[in-house]
Amino acid sequence: METARETHRTAIATALSAELQRQAEAGAQRVDVEALAEAVLRVLDPHPPLAEGQRPEELNSSNDG
Repeated sequence: METARETHRTAIATALSAELQRQAEAGAQRVDVEALAEAVLRVLDPHPPLAEGQRPEELNSSNDG
């Protein structure tokens, strides 16, 4: 069974690999380090889909159900 550290390591490696592949396919002459950092941040702190529902602060008596 994978530990949390191993899971994070795999997720980060996958994100970096995918971003480097995207950059290569786009014909990048240099590695965009900022894009790599953003890819890692998305893996470490993913944002939930916008259509998932409402946040508690968005609820009121007419839509709390």
